[in-house]
Amino acid sequence: MAHDHPLDIKPAPARTSQSAGCGACCGASEHAPAAAAPIPLGGGQRFRVPAMDCASEESEIRRAVEGIPGILGLRFQLGERSLRIDGDPQAALEAAEAIRRSGFEVQVWPEVPASGDASGAPDQAHDHDAATGSGLPRLLAALALATAAEALSFLAPDGTWSKWVGLAVAAAAIGLAGFGTFRKGLSALRHGRLNINALMSVAVAGAFVIGQWPEAAMVMALYAIAELIEARAVDRARNAISGLLALSPDTADLRQPDGTWKSAPVGSVPVGAAVRVKPGERVAMDAIVTDGSTAVDQAPVTGESLPVDKGPGDPVFAGTINQTGTIECRVTAAASQSTLARIIHAVEQAQGSRAPTQRFVDRFAAVYTPAVFVLALAVAIAGPWFFGWTALAAVYKALVLLVIACPCALVISTPVTVVSGLAAAAKRGILIKGGVHLEQARLLKAVALDKTGTITEGKPRLVEWEMLTASLHRSQAEHIAAALAAHSDHPVSRAIAAGLTPNSVEARNFSALSGRGIEADIGGQRYVLGNHRLIEECGQCSAEIEAVLHRHEQAGRTVSLLATASGVLALFAVADTIKPSSAAAISELKVMGITPVMLTGDNQATAEAIGRQAGLTDIRGNLLPEDKLAAIQAMQKQYGATAMTGDGINDAPALAQADIGVAMGAAGTDIAMEAADVVVMNDDLRRIAETVRLSQRTHAVLWQNIALALGIKAVFLGLALFDNASMWMAVFADMGASLLVVFNGLRLLRNAERG
Repeated sequence: MAHDHPLDIKPAPARTSQSAGCGACCGASEHAPAAAAPIPLGGGQRFRVPAMDCASEESEIRRAVEGIPGILGLRFQLGERSLRIDGDPQAALEAAEAIRRSGFEVQVWPEVPASGDASGAPDQAHDHDAATGSGLPRLLAALALATAAEALSFLAPDGTWSKWVGLAVAAAAIGLAGFGTFRKGLSALRHGRLNINALMSVAVAGAFVIGQWPEAAMVMALYAIAELIEARAVDRARNAISGLLALSPDTADLRQPDGTWKSAPVGSVPVGAAVRVKPGERVAMDAIVTDGSTAVDQAPVTGESLPVDKGPGDPVFAGTINQTGTIECRVTAAASQSTLARIIHAVEQAQGSRAPTQRFVDRFAAVYTPAVFVLALAVAIAGPWFFGWTALAAVYKALVLLVIACPCALVISTPVTVVSGLAAAAKRGILIKGGVHLEQARLLKAVALDKTGTITEGKPRLVEWEMLTASLHRSQAEHIAAALAAHSDHPVSRAIAAGLTPNSVEARNFSALSGRGIEADIGGQRYVLGNHRLIEECGQCSAEIEAVLHRHEQAGRTVSLLATASGVLALFAVADTIKPSSAAAISELKVMGITPVMLTGDNQATAEAIGRQAGLTDIRGNLLPEDKLAAIQAMQKQYGATAMTGDGINDAPALAQADIGVAMGAAGTDIAMEAADVVVMNDDLRRIAETVRLSQRTHAVLWQNIALALGIKAVFLGLALFDNASMWMAVFADMGASLLVVFNGLRLLRNAERG
């Protein structure tokens, strides 16, 4: 085909799903047999696991249900602490019971959202408190008791009464702060697994046994408080996108059968209903404007900084803000299926696609944790033999080592950064379908660009018209052409009618000339508005007209001619105009060292005309879908990592072949949400360069976090071995590193908020 339809997006190519092991502290992952079909979004039994905070706990849950017959697959959503079990209902119930036996509380997820919420998620504000068994007041009480135990140990170190009182106070502090940690730690040890909770449980219990109960209490209290702070910081990244859901109002102004308006819950508003949105209100549901005009701030969906004018026939999206006028709309999607809800769901699912750095850290952590435990055991056993330490001193050093070396900071360093990057992109109107694509974007060396709907608007416009005779006044020719064009549904005719001044000229005896044009009687005269072929058939072409036609056709324009039986009167040139942002976007890509190439099914002359306007030098026209595929393969060999940017079904092979497939203009279309690796919600090609820059920043932050996590631990490890670190210093080092990498990752969100 010569042109690509702007709403035809590639079918989703088969891609390898990364299965989570242990390591990442937030995200989502999928687990299904290799031959199984993808798990349906709405299928299976869904459960909520309040204590499932990180992927190491996800791994424990996965192991707990292994071997249960009837389970087809598991889908974890750590951002909302949920698990969907796909398969036999009885098997799902058996799996839930197995999860409970492994030490986790399991709740059935609400089946139906109460107010049209796309996720149906229950309130998660207190999940962490539920998981640890303590809120902030309880943790502060534990810290006060631990401080009292330290004071008793310092003020009366030799008193029997102070020892037993201090012991009781320390035990109370550990009980208040560490119940959840001990429960999960003992469960992990019972199943032969080593995680952060197991290491902390062993360290605190060991310190208590060897008489360091004041430090044991302080370590557990500080650890629990730092963990709570960390969890809430991580939740900020997890909720950065889900928070957008709150932008959609709970009610809509719905037209009643008697014509009156009444507020109704959005969950009860059917598709096709008429709703009204007043100035200053948020649009409640995806809809099409049927009456009125306004300007709409649609930054939450497309990332556009300026309001967009809307009138009859234009789409509006849930969560956007009506600014200037009252509009009436026809609902096009249920509240749970709005564009905003689908964006949120897509980003949540994207967290399951692990970036290369994240997979590396996961593999490293899987070896690192047991290695640390073995090292601590070696210090406790071999220390007295090789260094002359007392047995208690060696055990104490080993316990300090366990606390310092806890892998939490390392494990959390990558997922919080990836989630922040995905959220930052979505805030800018860029939907990235996984951490792997977020990190790979920085490696791009070339970008293939479709023409229609990508570089150009995808809509023909009247760009120029001129008189070819002096026998008719210019205004008369305009009125006659507008009257003729108004009677045709052809895109070229519609473009001419839209570009000319409306008038009251009446056309009679209208008829369409198939594939050539239209004709009608106006003022007693028969007029035709047709293409080059029609004028040739009428014998009215001349050398002068041919020269004018050639000039316009070389510029990539489609020409229509207004004529009578006596001759040609005027020429109207229609073209698919270049987007205002395209030239700047292509220039930006060149500056970044990325080679842009146009691949289009249009003829070479039209492609050259548009390509030159956009600043392109490598322009390839007359390409069939298989030609585009071959071009991408050649570009990958010539340049390296290559992206394909398009919006049509004809681009499907090339989009699947490219290292990253980018869909343009996908706001409101289901198929784009399902198909592309990256979706640019507002048609702006400059978002490609933004994606590359965000990928570069994300990669830099990822490695900063890894260096911080390992560097801090290395320093304190040396201090511990040379008697310069205590257990409470160790917990500060561990949790301080964790908080540092979390807040460093959140910088990506702050940059997005500043625009």
